[in-house]
Amino acid sequence: MKKLKSVGSAILNALSGSLVPLIPVLIGAAMFKTLLAVFGPDVLGWIHADSDLYILLSFVADAGFYFLPIYAGYTSATYFKVSGLLGMFLGAILIHPTFAALDQSLVVFGLTVPSLAYSGTILPILLSCWIMSYVYKGVERVIPKVLQDVFVPFLTILVMLPITLCLVAPLGTWLGQFICDFVLSLGSLGGIGTILSMALIGAFWQYIVMSGMHWIFITTIITILATGEVDALIFPACTASSFSIGGMCLGAFLALRGTEDKAKAMSCVIAQMIGGVTEPGLYGVGFQYKKPLAGMMAGGFCGALYAGITGVVCTNLVPVASLLVFLSFTGASAMNLVNEIIAAAIAFVVAAAVTFVLMKSGEK
Repeated sequence: MKKLKSVGSAILNALSGSLVPLIPVLIGAAMFKTLLAVFGPDVLGWIHADSDLYILLSFVADAGFYFLPIYAGYTSATYFKVSGLLGMFLGAILIHPTFAALDQSLVVFGLTVPSLAYSGTILPILLSCWIMSYVYKGVERVIPKVLQDVFVPFLTILVMLPITLCLVAPLGTWLGQFICDFVLSLGSLGGIGTILSMALIGAFWQYIVMSGMHWIFITTIITILATGEVDALIFPACTASSFSIGGMCLGAFLALRGTEDKAKAMSCVIAQMIGGVTEPGLYGVGFQYKKPLAGMMAGGFCGALYAGITGVVCTNLVPVASLLVFLSFTGASAMNLVNEIIAAAIAFVVAAAVTFVLMKSGEK
Protein backbone atom coordinates (compact mmCIF):
# COMPACT_ATOMS: atom_id res chain seq x y z
CA MET A 1 0.00 0.00 0.00
CA LYS A 2 2.84 2.42 0.86
CA LYS A 3 4.47 1.70 -2.48
CA LEU A 4 1.23 2.45 -4.31
CA LYS A 5 0.89 5.73 -2.41
CA SER A 6 4.47 6.72 -3.19
CA VAL A 7 3.98 5.92 -6.89
CA GLY A 8 0.75 7.91 -6.96
CA SER A 9 2.45 10.81 -5.20
CA ALA A 10 5.34 10.74 -7.67
CA ILE A 11 2.92 10.82 -10.63
CA LEU A 12 0.99 13.76 -9.20
CA ASN A 13 4.20 15.63 -8.38
CA ALA A 14 5.41 15.10 -11.94
CA LEU A 15 2.14 16.42 -13.36
CA SER A 16 2.28 19.43 -11.08
CA GLY A 17 5.95 20.15 -11.75
CA SER A 18 5.43 19.90 -15.50
CA LEU A 19 2.13 21.79 -15.79
CA VAL A 20 2.46 24.68 -13.32
CA PRO A 21 5.19 26.41 -15.40
CA LEU A 22 2.82 26.25 -18.42
CA ILE A 23 0.22 28.48 -16.76
CA PRO A 24 1.60 31.81 -18.14
CA VAL A 25 1.41 30.42 -21.70
CA LEU A 26 -2.10 29.07 -21.16
CA ILE A 27 -3.31 32.35 -19.65
CA GLY A 28 -1.70 34.36 -22.45
CA ALA A 29 -3.30 32.21 -25.15
CA ALA A 30 -6.61 32.23 -23.29
CA MET A 31 -6.63 36.04 -23.17
CA PHE A 32 -6.22 36.24 -26.94
CA LYS A 33 -9.07 33.78 -27.34
CA THR A 34 -11.11 35.93 -24.98
CA LEU A 35 -10.47 39.01 -27.14
CA LEU A 36 -11.76 37.08 -30.14
CA ALA A 37 -14.77 35.82 -28.21
CA VAL A 38 -15.78 39.24 -26.86
CA PHE A 39 -14.90 41.52 -29.79
CA GLY A 40 -15.44 38.95 -32.54
CA PRO A 41 -18.62 38.24 -34.55
CA ASP A 42 -20.22 36.11 -31.85
CA VAL A 43 -20.64 38.92 -29.26
CA LEU A 44 -19.85 42.57 -30.05
CA GLY A 45 -19.02 42.08 -33.71
CA TRP A 46 -16.24 44.71 -33.70
CA ILE A 47 -13.76 42.30 -35.35
CA HIS A 48 -15.01 40.57 -38.49
CA ALA A 49 -14.14 36.91 -39.08
CA ASP A 50 -12.54 37.66 -42.46
CA SER A 51 -10.42 40.59 -41.24
CA ASP A 52 -6.64 40.45 -40.96
CA LEU A 53 -6.85 41.31 -37.26
CA TYR A 54 -9.14 38.34 -36.60
CA ILE A 55 -6.78 36.01 -38.48
CA LEU A 56 -3.79 37.36 -36.53
CA LEU A 57 -5.42 37.00 -33.12
CA SER A 58 -6.76 33.58 -34.05
CA PHE A 59 -3.42 31.98 -34.92
CA VAL A 60 -1.69 33.70 -32.00
CA ALA A 61 -4.29 32.21 -29.63
CA ASP A 62 -4.06 28.78 -31.26
CA ALA A 63 -0.26 28.81 -30.99
CA GLY A 64 -0.57 28.56 -27.22
CA PHE A 65 -2.33 25.21 -27.51
CA TYR A 66 -1.05 23.78 -30.82
CA PHE A 67 2.58 23.83 -29.67
CA LEU A 68 1.88 22.42 -26.20
CA PRO A 69 4.14 19.38 -26.81
CA ILE A 70 7.10 21.77 -27.25
CA TYR A 71 6.29 23.85 -24.16
CA ALA A 72 5.55 20.75 -22.08
CA GLY A 73 8.69 19.13 -23.46
CA TYR A 74 10.74 21.90 -21.90
CA THR A 75 8.94 21.97 -18.53
CA SER A 76 8.75 18.20 -18.09
CA ALA A 77 12.36 17.59 -19.17
CA THR A 78 13.45 20.29 -16.74
CA TYR A 79 11.41 18.64 -13.97
CA PHE A 80 13.06 15.27 -14.69
CA LYS A 81 16.49 16.99 -14.66
CA VAL A 82 17.23 16.60 -18.35
CA SER A 83 18.07 19.36 -20.85
CA GLY A 84 14.90 21.36 -21.44
CA LEU A 85 15.99 21.98 -25.03
CA LEU A 86 16.11 18.23 -25.68
CA GLY A 87 12.56 18.03 -24.36
CA MET A 88 11.56 20.80 -26.77
CA PHE A 89 13.33 18.94 -29.59
CA LEU A 90 11.36 15.79 -28.84
CA GLY A 91 8.12 17.77 -28.67
CA ALA A 92 8.90 19.45 -32.00
CA ILE A 93 9.45 16.03 -33.60
CA LEU A 94 5.96 14.99 -32.51
CA ILE A 95 4.27 17.93 -34.26
CA HIS A 96 6.58 18.38 -37.27
CA PRO A 97 4.42 19.28 -40.32
CA THR A 98 5.72 16.33 -42.38
CA PHE A 99 4.88 13.84 -39.63
CA ALA A 100 1.53 15.52 -38.89
CA ALA A 101 0.55 15.38 -42.57
CA LEU A 102 1.08 11.63 -42.93
CA ASP A 103 -2.09 9.75 -43.82
CA GLN A 104 -0.61 6.32 -43.12
CA SER A 105 1.81 4.71 -40.68
CA LEU A 106 5.53 4.61 -41.38
CA VAL A 107 7.50 1.35 -41.29
CA VAL A 108 11.20 1.89 -40.53
CA PHE A 109 13.53 -1.10 -39.99
CA GLY A 110 10.45 -3.24 -39.35
CA LEU A 111 9.07 -0.86 -36.70
CA THR A 112 5.65 0.70 -37.26
CA VAL A 113 5.26 4.39 -36.48
CA PRO A 114 1.52 5.10 -36.15
CA SER A 115 0.27 8.23 -37.89
CA LEU A 116 -1.32 10.18 -35.05
CA ALA A 117 -1.87 13.88 -34.34
CA TYR A 118 0.03 15.09 -31.28
CA SER A 119 -0.61 18.84 -31.47
CA GLY A 120 -2.27 20.11 -28.31
CA THR A 121 -1.43 16.93 -26.38
CA ILE A 122 0.45 16.70 -23.09
CA LEU A 123 0.61 13.09 -21.89
CA PRO A 124 2.73 11.77 -24.81
CA ILE A 125 5.54 14.25 -24.22
CA LEU A 126 5.35 13.93 -20.42
CA LEU A 127 5.77 10.16 -20.61
CA SER A 128 8.52 10.51 -23.23
CA CYS A 129 10.53 12.99 -21.15
CA TRP A 130 10.23 10.75 -18.10
CA ILE A 131 11.75 7.84 -20.03
CA MET A 132 14.29 10.14 -21.69
CA SER A 133 15.63 11.10 -18.26
CA TYR A 134 16.79 7.49 -17.77
CA VAL A 135 18.08 7.16 -21.33
CA TYR A 136 20.03 10.41 -21.05
CA LYS A 137 21.69 9.41 -17.79
CA GLY A 138 22.51 5.96 -19.16
CA VAL A 139 24.10 7.34 -22.31
CA GLU A 140 26.00 9.93 -20.27
CA ARG A 141 27.56 7.17 -18.16
CA VAL A 142 29.01 5.26 -21.12
CA ILE A 143 30.22 8.16 -23.27
CA PRO A 144 33.63 9.66 -22.41
CA LYS A 145 33.42 13.24 -21.12
CA VAL A 146 35.34 14.64 -24.07
CA LEU A 147 32.66 13.35 -26.47
CA GLN A 148 29.55 13.97 -24.37
CA ASP A 149 28.62 17.36 -25.83
CA VAL A 150 28.26 15.81 -29.28
CA PHE A 151 27.09 12.26 -28.73
CA VAL A 152 24.92 12.37 -25.59
CA PRO A 153 22.17 14.54 -27.16
CA PHE A 154 22.38 12.67 -30.49
CA LEU A 155 22.29 9.16 -29.02
CA THR A 156 19.58 10.11 -26.50
CA ILE A 157 17.23 11.29 -29.25
CA LEU A 158 18.23 8.34 -31.46
CA VAL A 159 17.22 5.90 -28.73
CA MET A 160 14.08 7.88 -27.90
CA LEU A 161 12.79 7.95 -31.49
CA PRO A 162 11.48 4.36 -31.63
CA ILE A 163 10.47 4.43 -27.95
CA THR A 164 8.51 7.67 -28.36
CA LEU A 165 7.07 7.32 -31.85
CA CYS A 166 6.26 3.61 -31.77
CA LEU A 167 5.17 3.10 -28.16
CA VAL A 168 5.07 5.93 -25.62
CA ALA A 169 3.46 8.72 -27.66
CA PRO A 170 0.71 6.50 -29.12
CA LEU A 171 0.07 5.06 -25.65
CA GLY A 172 -0.10 8.55 -24.15
CA THR A 173 -2.46 9.69 -26.90
CA TRP A 174 -4.77 6.71 -26.45
CA LEU A 175 -4.71 7.14 -22.67
CA GLY A 176 -5.41 10.86 -22.94
CA GLN A 177 -8.17 10.22 -25.46
CA PHE A 178 -9.73 7.62 -23.16
CA ILE A 179 -9.79 10.08 -20.25
CA CYS A 180 -11.20 12.84 -22.47
CA ASP A 181 -13.85 10.54 -23.91
CA PHE A 182 -14.80 9.43 -20.40
CA VAL A 183 -15.15 13.03 -19.19
CA LEU A 184 -17.05 14.05 -22.34
CA SER A 185 -19.35 11.06 -21.93
CA LEU A 186 -20.13 12.13 -18.37
CA GLY A 187 -20.75 15.66 -19.59
CA SER A 188 -23.02 14.42 -22.38
CA LEU A 189 -25.08 12.05 -20.23
CA GLY A 190 -27.71 14.73 -20.00
CA GLY A 191 -30.31 15.09 -17.35
CA ILE A 192 -29.60 14.02 -13.82
CA GLY A 193 -26.33 12.22 -14.69
CA THR A 194 -24.48 15.32 -15.85
CA ILE A 195 -26.02 17.54 -13.19
CA LEU A 196 -25.15 15.17 -10.34
CA SER A 197 -21.60 14.68 -11.65
CA MET A 198 -21.02 18.43 -11.71
CA ALA A 199 -22.54 18.91 -8.26
CA LEU A 200 -20.25 16.27 -6.77
CA ILE A 201 -17.19 17.81 -8.42
CA GLY A 202 -18.22 21.19 -7.01
CA ALA A 203 -18.59 19.74 -3.51
CA PHE A 204 -15.32 17.79 -3.45
CA TRP A 205 -13.09 19.83 -5.76
CA GLN A 206 -10.97 21.38 -2.99
CA TYR A 207 -10.17 17.92 -1.62
CA ILE A 208 -9.22 16.84 -5.14
CA VAL A 209 -6.86 19.84 -5.25
CA MET A 210 -5.38 18.86 -1.88
CA SER A 211 -4.61 15.37 -3.19
CA GLY A 212 -2.99 16.77 -6.32
CA MET A 213 -5.44 14.87 -8.53
CA HIS A 214 -6.68 18.15 -10.00
CA TRP A 215 -3.76 18.15 -12.44
CA ILE A 216 -5.25 15.12 -14.16
CA PHE A 217 -8.49 17.06 -14.59
CA ILE A 218 -6.67 20.20 -15.76
CA THR A 219 -4.72 18.14 -18.29
CA THR A 220 -8.00 16.71 -19.56
CA ILE A 221 -9.57 20.17 -19.88
CA ILE A 222 -6.56 21.45 -21.85
CA THR A 223 -6.74 18.48 -24.20
CA ILE A 224 -10.49 18.87 -24.70
CA LEU A 225 -10.22 22.58 -25.51
CA ALA A 226 -7.20 22.03 -27.77
CA THR A 227 -9.31 19.73 -29.96
CA GLY A 228 -12.01 22.38 -30.38
CA GLU A 229 -14.47 20.82 -27.94
CA VAL A 230 -15.96 22.51 -24.88
CA ASP A 231 -15.76 21.37 -21.27
CA ALA A 232 -19.33 20.87 -20.06
CA LEU A 233 -18.42 19.18 -16.79
CA ILE A 234 -15.22 19.99 -14.89
CA PHE A 235 -14.34 23.68 -15.11
CA PRO A 236 -17.84 25.11 -14.57
CA ALA A 237 -18.05 23.00 -11.39
CA CYS A 238 -14.59 23.76 -10.02
CA THR A 239 -15.11 27.47 -10.68
CA ALA A 240 -18.16 27.38 -8.44
CA SER A 241 -16.11 25.51 -5.85
CA SER A 242 -13.43 28.21 -5.91
CA PHE A 243 -15.99 30.88 -5.05
CA SER A 244 -17.37 28.72 -2.25
CA ILE A 245 -13.98 29.29 -0.57
CA GLY A 246 -14.53 33.04 -0.65
CA GLY A 247 -18.06 32.62 0.68
CA MET A 248 -16.88 30.31 3.44
CA CYS A 249 -14.32 32.90 4.55
CA LEU A 250 -16.94 35.67 4.50
CA GLY A 251 -19.26 33.55 6.65
CA ALA A 252 -16.41 32.97 9.08
CA PHE A 253 -15.64 36.71 9.08
CA LEU A 254 -19.22 37.49 10.08
CA ALA A 255 -19.27 34.79 12.77
CA LEU A 256 -15.86 35.38 14.35
CA ARG A 257 -15.42 37.93 17.15
CA GLY A 258 -11.69 38.49 17.50
CA THR A 259 -10.33 41.37 15.44
CA GLU A 260 -7.28 39.42 14.35
CA ASP A 261 -9.35 36.38 13.33
CA LYS A 262 -11.82 38.54 11.41
CA ALA A 263 -8.98 40.30 9.59
CA LYS A 264 -7.49 36.96 8.58
CA ALA A 265 -10.81 35.68 7.28
CA MET A 266 -11.43 38.84 5.25
CA SER A 267 -7.93 38.71 3.79
CA CYS A 268 -8.74 35.18 2.61
CA VAL A 269 -11.88 36.49 0.87
CA ILE A 270 -9.78 39.07 -0.97
CA ALA A 271 -7.10 36.48 -1.76
CA GLN A 272 -9.67 34.33 -3.54
CA MET A 273 -11.72 37.03 -5.28
CA ILE A 274 -8.85 39.23 -6.45
CA GLY A 275 -5.69 37.14 -6.17
CA GLY A 276 -7.21 33.83 -7.26
CA VAL A 277 -5.57 32.01 -4.33
CA THR A 278 -7.76 29.57 -2.39
CA GLU A 279 -5.17 27.88 -0.17
CA PRO A 280 -5.17 30.57 2.59
CA GLY A 281 -8.93 30.21 2.98
CA LEU A 282 -8.92 26.43 2.76
CA TYR A 283 -6.16 25.90 5.31
CA GLY A 284 -6.34 29.10 7.35
CA VAL A 285 -10.12 29.14 7.82
CA GLY A 286 -11.57 25.82 6.70
CA PHE A 287 -9.22 23.43 8.44
CA GLN A 288 -8.57 25.68 11.40
CA TYR A 289 -12.23 25.93 12.43
CA LYS A 290 -13.47 22.70 10.73
CA LYS A 291 -17.15 23.74 10.57
CA PRO A 292 -16.62 26.08 7.58
CA LEU A 293 -15.66 23.05 5.48
CA ALA A 294 -19.32 21.98 5.48
CA GLY A 295 -20.24 25.43 4.21
CA MET A 296 -17.61 25.19 1.48
CA MET A 297 -18.94 21.84 0.31
CA ALA A 298 -22.56 23.00 0.42
CA GLY A 299 -21.71 26.11 -1.59
CA GLY A 300 -19.70 24.20 -4.18
CA PHE A 301 -22.46 21.62 -4.51
CA CYS A 302 -25.24 24.18 -5.01
CA GLY A 303 -23.26 26.40 -7.37
CA ALA A 304 -22.16 23.50 -9.56
CA LEU A 305 -25.70 22.10 -9.43
CA TYR A 306 -27.01 25.34 -10.94
CA ALA A 307 -24.25 25.31 -13.57
CA GLY A 308 -25.27 21.76 -14.49
CA ILE A 309 -28.97 22.57 -14.67
CA THR A 310 -28.34 25.57 -16.94
CA GLY A 311 -25.81 23.71 -19.12
CA VAL A 312 -22.82 26.00 -18.61
CA VAL A 313 -19.75 25.14 -20.71
CA CYS A 314 -16.13 26.29 -20.56
CA THR A 315 -14.88 27.43 -23.97
CA ASN A 316 -11.55 28.99 -23.08
CA LEU A 317 -9.32 28.07 -20.14
CA VAL A 318 -8.19 30.89 -17.85
CA PRO A 319 -6.73 28.77 -15.01
CA VAL A 320 -7.21 31.16 -12.10
CA ALA A 321 -9.66 31.23 -9.18
CA SER A 322 -10.27 35.00 -9.20
CA LEU A 323 -12.91 37.11 -10.95
CA LEU A 324 -10.86 36.77 -14.15
CA VAL A 325 -11.95 33.14 -14.37
CA PHE A 326 -15.25 34.24 -15.91
CA LEU A 327 -13.35 34.97 -19.12
CA SER A 328 -13.31 31.19 -19.56
CA PHE A 329 -17.03 31.26 -20.31
CA THR A 330 -17.18 34.07 -22.88
CA GLY A 331 -16.90 32.03 -26.07
CA ALA A 332 -20.47 30.71 -26.12
CA SER A 333 -23.77 32.54 -25.66
CA ALA A 334 -24.14 35.55 -23.38
CA MET A 335 -26.31 33.50 -21.03
CA ASN A 336 -23.51 30.96 -20.66
CA LEU A 337 -21.37 33.64 -18.98
CA VAL A 338 -24.33 34.97 -16.98
CA ASN A 339 -25.25 31.51 -15.69
CA GLU A 340 -21.69 30.78 -14.56
CA ILE A 341 -21.59 34.10 -12.71
CA ILE A 342 -24.89 33.15 -11.06
CA ALA A 343 -23.48 29.70 -10.22
CA ALA A 344 -20.44 31.30 -8.57
CA ALA A 345 -22.69 33.74 -6.70
CA ILE A 346 -24.84 30.87 -5.44
CA ALA A 347 -21.73 29.00 -4.27
CA PHE A 348 -20.46 32.13 -2.54
CA VAL A 349 -23.75 32.98 -0.78
CA VAL A 350 -24.64 29.42 0.25
CA ALA A 351 -21.13 28.80 1.62
CA ALA A 352 -21.24 32.07 3.57
CA ALA A 353 -24.71 31.36 5.00
CA VAL A 354 -24.02 27.75 6.00
CA THR A 355 -20.65 28.67 7.53
CA PHE A 356 -22.15 31.54 9.50
CA VAL A 357 -25.03 29.41 10.83
CA LEU A 358 -22.79 26.51 11.82
CA MET A 359 -20.20 28.68 13.55
CA LYS A 360 -22.87 30.66 15.41
CA SER A 361 -24.96 27.67 16.43
CA GLY A 362 -22.03 25.83 18.00
CA GLU A 363 -22.97 22.57 16.27
CA LYS A 364 -20.21 20.08 15.67
